[in-house]
Amino acid sequence: MPKRIQGVKTQTQQRQKGQTKHLKPRNLSPARVKALEVLAEVRKRNAYAQELITSYIDTSNLSKEDRAFATLLVLGVVSTEGTLDEVLNRALHDPDDIKTDVRDALRISTYELLMLRKEPYAVVDQGVELVRYVQPKASRLANAVLRKVVAQVKEFPFGNPRTDLAAFARSYAFPLWLTKLLVADMGPENARDFMVASNEPAPIYVSANVARATQKDVLSVLQECGSEPSEVDIAGLKLPNCWKLSGERPLAYGAVQELFTEGKLLVSDAAAQAVAQLVLPEEKPATFLEIGAGRGTKTILLQNNALLRWGSQIEQYVTLDNHAFKSNLLRQRATAYGIQVERTVTGDATNLNAVIPNELFDVVFIDAPCSGLGTLRRHPEIRWRLKLEAIDELAQTGLDMLKSAASHVVVGGTLAYATCTVTHCENRQVIKAFLESKEGKGFELMPLVFSNGVSLSDAPLRKFAERPSQDSRFFETRLSPGSSDAHFAVVLNRIS
Repeated sequence: MPKRIQGVKTQTQQRQKGQTKHLKPRNLSPARVKALEVLAEVRKRNAYAQELITSYIDTSNLSKEDRAFATLLVLGVVSTEGTLDEVLNRALHDPDDIKTDVRDALRISTYELLMLRKEPYAVVDQGVELVRYVQPKASRLANAVLRKVVAQVKEFPFGNPRTDLAAFARSYAFPLWLTKLLVADMGPENARDFMVASNEPAPIYVSANVARATQKDVLSVLQECGSEPSEVDIAGLKLPNCWKLSGERPLAYGAVQELFTEGKLLVSDAAAQAVAQLVLPEEKPATFLEIGAGRGTKTILLQNNALLRWGSQIEQYVTLDNHAFKSNLLRQRATAYGIQVERTVTGDATNLNAVIPNELFDVVFIDAPCSGLGTLRRHPEIRWRLKLEAIDELAQTGLDMLKSAASHVVVGGTLAYATCTVTHCENRQVIKAFLESKEGKGFELMPLVFSNGVSLSDAPLRKFAERPSQDSRFFETRLSPGSSDAHFAVVLNRIS
């Protein structure tokens, strides 16, 4: 055992003498404490870490450096949770030897040792104190476990990633079953690139709400605040009304927050913004149905694109979601953003005849429920919560929604389908199955066109590497460091 680690044990044992109360140790890092509090809430509420970071860390009285470190720890732990637990379980006689709150604390220290490769002496010392903070009697066990973790770091990922798929999965903190699926769908190299990019910070993209402000005015505020807005392209094509922000906390400036308060600015990934352009037809539709509208982000984007393309919003715009509270929230946001929504409907999109019988639309857009694997940088916990059988179920739901919607599209109208995932099962296979079904026989795939009239087929050949295929009828973005999220979309024309 290295001398420095032995020193940690001695120091910890000395601190244990006479200390039994559940009190915050004086030398415990405030960033680690805050991270522990957030991780406990994520676990108890089964919440998304990013949402709790906003309310627990961004608004805290921590220093700028501590906020950044606490955020790093939270996102790092939830994205690598399964791998951290595997390492911890190797260091325990029985996984049930520790309680959940102790495991929360030990995950933080294991993440620092395993993924950040930080100095063992400091990490172990802080890790023991972090455990003492939640369970004083478990501090001795924590010291022993973390010393074993230190020893494991040299052996990680416990195999050769080039020949051992389990070691390959551990290297990037992905479940083995998901790694197998990604390799089968993408190939080893593309799967590796996807996994690496999924562990990177997510870029911030925004769009001006032209129902409330001009693009020029919004861009001016962003520039003055140092948010460093830059134009965005998808596969080499400029994406209108979309900017990527950089700089330090680009959304934290007071003037930028006012833009949100006044409904002039919207945060949305660039690929999602692209989908909201590509699903609109060449001519303005009289009627539009958005299925899976949620809290209305795509609704705002779609009506903004209508304003930019035709000078006015779509008048007969109907939204549908299976949760009433989301429909209520959508109405509130639509009002705040000046977005026209004729009607919100709550119901089952796999049985539209029971929800909106005999209604036909020029455009039906399905923003389908999916595994969300294209958004892992924003919701890193998905990879550990998702189950293989859920992907098949989601794909079947998407197919059922397409079949149900088919009869509600007018002849000559369009049926659009989109996801924010990368699996063939949820994307191309769903479209193939629909086109081969009796409900889909009257539909055909259409080339995709942005709101400025530029077709996806106009993408420079050198940029096709950013997409899985050169077929301009499929919008499929790949995940890479600094890129947009991975989304999928198609538009089908009803010909009979």
